[in-house]
Amino acid sequence: MHSFTQLVAELKSGDFKALARVLTLVENDIEPAMDILKGLEASSVPVIGFTGPPGAGKSTLVSAVAGRLSAEGKRVGILAVDPTSPFNFGSLLGDRIRMSGHFNDPNVFIRSLATRGALGGISAKTIEMTDVFKAAGFDAVLVETVGVGQSEIEVAGIADTVILVLVPESGDEIQHIKSGIMEIAQALVVNKADRDYGDAYTARLKKFVSSVQHHVPVFKTVADKGEGVDELMDWLNTAPAFDQDRRVFLLAEKAFKIIQHHRMRNVDRDRLYAEISAGLRYPGFNLYRFVDQYNSGQMS
Repeated sequence: MHSFTQLVAELKSGDFKALARVLTLVENDIEPAMDILKGLEASSVPVIGFTGPPGAGKSTLVSAVAGRLSAEGKRVGILAVDPTSPFNFGSLLGDRIRMSGHFNDPNVFIRSLATRGALGGISAKTIEMTDVFKAAGFDAVLVETVGVGQSEIEVAGIADTVILVLVPESGDEIQHIKSGIMEIAQALVVNKADRDYGDAYTARLKKFVSSVQHHVPVFKTVADKGEGVDELMDWLNTAPAFDQDRRVFLLAEKAFKIIQHHRMRNVDRDRLYAEISAGLRYPGFNLYRFVDQYNSGQMS
């Protein structure tokens, strides 16, 4: 059985087995997870977030970027978030399937995790697990969110650089104006650009972005064929320095999420489900009265 200090030392040395153990402890709130997290030192390892709608090819693009970094001799950690069923609470964790080409790559470590009901495109434990990755000797950490909608922007509280992945079917300029997620991206990628209207969509997107968000580049890729990935990598290697004011804002957001999680940890979801199921048997069930009684401890 590994001692606490030995486990932490192995984590910081880049040992993948130690990393897997620590990630499991942190994801499931198993001691000494909090002691490990409190012992992590500040790290400058870049975190790159990939977000966008379902079916945009995020996993394939992440795999392509990881492949380029690995070919340069860099160690890459990948944290891929998959949706959890709201009914059976299961998750396929299918992102690993699209990244199978890296299973035997000694420079790449892939960890999938489920949202477990969290909104915003990430899991409740993504923040803490990302910090574990940063302490494990990687040169870069890639975080792929669940397929998200217009306002799900939680990845901005984790990543130093956010890449929004779109496809030619992602909508017109009005959709982009409505989309809060556009405001957090440092770069836009039109993936699957070999589809019909790919060139026209990319041209319109570039024109739109230049009118509302200066200095945000738009790239065109076909990730499963490796097309356009080199241009994206060139930009990543020369991306502008992280804005310190934005860092303070994002750290405050991270702190808020961590505090929120710890204050909610005593809420038993199974009991909540059972209490609501019982309450629905009576006419006039009111969710707000139920929550008020639940919070005040008046439930049976």
